Amino acid sequence: MFARRLAILFTALAVMIIIGTVAFALSEGSSVAYSFAWTLDTVTTLGSIQDPHDTAGRVVVVALELFGIGTLFYGLATVAEFFVSGQLSGLLEERRTQRVIDSYSDHFIICGFGRVGRQAARDLRAAGVHHVAVDSDPGHRELAASMGVRYIENEAANDEVLLKAGIERARALIACVDSDAENIFIALTARGLRPDLLIVARASAEDTEKKLRQAGADRVISPYKTSGSEMARVALHPQVGGAVQVADYRMEEIDATEGSDGVGKTVAQVRGESVIVAVRHTDGRLEPQPAPSSVIEAGDMLVAIGSPAALEQLESAFQPVVAPSS
Repeated sequence: MFARRLAILFTALAVMIIIGTVAFALSEGSSVAYSFAWTLDTVTTLGSIQDPHDTAGRVVVVALELFGIGTLFYGLATVAEFFVSGQLSGLLEERRTQRVIDSYSDHFIICGFGRVGRQAARDLRAAGVHHVAVDSDPGHRELAASMGVRYIENEAANDEVLLKAGIERARALIACVDSDAENIFIALTARGLRPDLLIVARASAEDTEKKLRQAGADRVISPYKTSGSEMARVALHPQVGGAVQVADYRMEEIDATEGSDGVGKTVAQVRGESVIVAVRHTDGRLEPQPAPSSVIEAGDMLVAIGSPAALEQLESAFQPVVAPSS
């Protein structure tokens, strides 16, 4: 805003000086150089040059004085507002932020600072790695500052903005804007600037995943799809705790519920095609790589890895017994 008002101010001054120079040259018959100096003398209200000899020249002088004083007050008001409204401190803060970002290397760029972007920033902060957030919403600036996140308020799909965020030195980019179309443009822009950059993108709609990969995203995450699958799995198998997807395999925590078929059996009897990598017993003791003859007791927690079909079979062995309704 301040830059625009300065541009308006200087444009008005330039137009006024040009018109005054031409007007003096025509009305007074003076040279262009003298008319230019006369215009500057009048606009600045110095009054070192004598008054014009005819009415037309005096009209030009009066008009230039009025517009000159008006432009002067406009300029003073603009500068005063710049200092009073805190724009100077904001400009200095932006420069400090940019200097810090310029010092980053092997960092992460988060495009979008909504709920998903903020959670990504928390996890990156917990991991102890540098990261930069890019978002066009000015309302997120204070929130980013409270979280200690370096924030760039601009459109993330802009080449210059990503360059300011240090994409040339970044390790990865996370595109998690609420709009799938914007995430596609961000992926396209980032891939054009850094062909070797790891790009992780968010997709809200299923048909967007393919487009994001075509745009250059290496990994596409669908929060709604993932959370829906997780909720359905917990509803079907309440004995299943946390789950981690690794390529075509999944790692899960499975509770051995009281009365389930698997309680009292050995690891070899229940594991099937899955691999039970650890058992945490009710006394808190952790048994890594349990022996096939190890007996599973009620209240134990199993950590298993395997294909979805193999884990489904293991989960069914510890499915809670539902009491018949009366």
